[in-house]
Amino acid sequence: MNPDETCFMPAWQMADMVKRQEIPATEIVEAIIGRIEKINPKINAYVTTTFDLARNQAHAIDQLAKDGANTGLIGGVPTSIKDVIITGGIRTTNGGRLWENWIPKKDEVVVQRLKAAGGVILGKTNTPEIGHQAVTDNLIFGRTNNPWNLERTSGGSSGGAAAACASGTSPLSLGSDGAGSIRIPASFCGVFGFKPTFGRVPRYPHEGMAFRYLDCYGPITRFVQDAALMLDAIKGSHPNDRDSIRDDGVSYFKAISQEDRLSRLKIGYLPNLGYVELIEPEIAEMVTIAAHKFEEIGWTIEEPQFKTKNPEKNYSDYFIASAAYDYQKKIGTSRHLISPNLVKMIDAGMSMNGVMLMDAIYRRTTLYEEFARLFKAYDLLISPAMPCTAFPHGPMFPRIIAGKQASPMGFIGFTYPISMTGLPAAAVPIGLSKEGLPVSMQIIGPLSDDLKVLQASRAFEQIAPWHDRKPPVA
Repeated sequence: MNPDETCFMPAWQMADMVKRQEIPATEIVEAIIGRIEKINPKINAYVTTTFDLARNQAHAIDQLAKDGANTGLIGGVPTSIKDVIITGGIRTTNGGRLWENWIPKKDEVVVQRLKAAGGVILGKTNTPEIGHQAVTDNLIFGRTNNPWNLERTSGGSSGGAAAACASGTSPLSLGSDGAGSIRIPASFCGVFGFKPTFGRVPRYPHEGMAFRYLDCYGPITRFVQDAALMLDAIKGSHPNDRDSIRDDGVSYFKAISQEDRLSRLKIGYLPNLGYVELIEPEIAEMVTIAAHKFEEIGWTIEEPQFKTKNPEKNYSDYFIASAAYDYQKKIGTSRHLISPNLVKMIDAGMSMNGVMLMDAIYRRTTLYEEFARLFKAYDLLISPAMPCTAFPHGPMFPRIIAGKQASPMGFIGFTYPISMTGLPAAAVPIGLSKEGLPVSMQIIGPLSDDLKVLQASRAFEQIAPWHDRKPPVA
């Protein structure tokens, strides 16, 4: 098999072929490593590589397969880990100079589960410091380039994870999402990104307060089935994470791989999510057409009269207060080591009062209740994932969207409110803009109904496949 064909093969197929030894895990790993060495200097997705570890793990998986032993759900599949996720014996920088040389002693629970399922760890992917912004750039490693256009951002904060996946250098990418950090870069890079229900995947140990009660770990993949398989490997409660939820006992991979589609569903289409004012006309049109494609399989699409108050200030207040808490002892002596944009947020957070913070927390409750009422009438909700395509490197956010001035959080207006609610959501590729940049829609499900979001994403993948589109980086 051609090495590049191997690199873009579905992860579930890799695992299946390794199990049967139709292709050795070591061969897959060498193909991916060869592509990383070729592509990564151009996109800067990986910041720490663990090729020796990957080769050793692949060799061990092959031996299990030859012995007829269980190779695991993702046995032999090369996997990358976002650099805010703790990895024992592997440098974990959080994208910040304060952790530049930190080598933790133990893996986080999610990494332990990936390894136990047979995942082969390729290395760590780039992120802004503690994931604080939606473009991937930091003071240690610099920026990650978009594989579709190297002069554009890959998004963030899982920008390295999405760029690696899109470029064929990471069949399975583990990211995190507290404001859209999986869905934003997945949308900009043209891959599938899934944010599970809050607590579906445990977080332990969890350092600090930033993004606490918002952040979820989840998969970034090229194929929906791959995301379901990866989620099967990492979901389920853990006694040290009180927010984690019990495994529902369902194999998402098996459920979405069945030929029978979901019965007729009623979908609420929210072209502005109830409050977003700015969206590029081309994207609005593309998402509308994509949403109505579900009518081809008998589903009903309606536009509910849904309005909500812009939650930008509430989200911002919550994050900057928690960031200030985390950095309060460091900001005085280590200000020069902290990302400048984050310094501004920390300074603002230091002046917040308790009433402002409680208002932000209360808004999370009321926003969830508003969406919960929608789900009494609809099985799923659809919106754009992003109001614009990937923008040029430099600014932290696009100043102009649809010809009008945008706020700092204006370009993530479709994603962070869903993080506030804890609902499951996916960024699903729907095509390329006239500029040749990826566009995605967002599918949102009721609380704990992760499976239905994956099933709908898989249904769309079958109606309008996107896998034949590969970025021009080579």
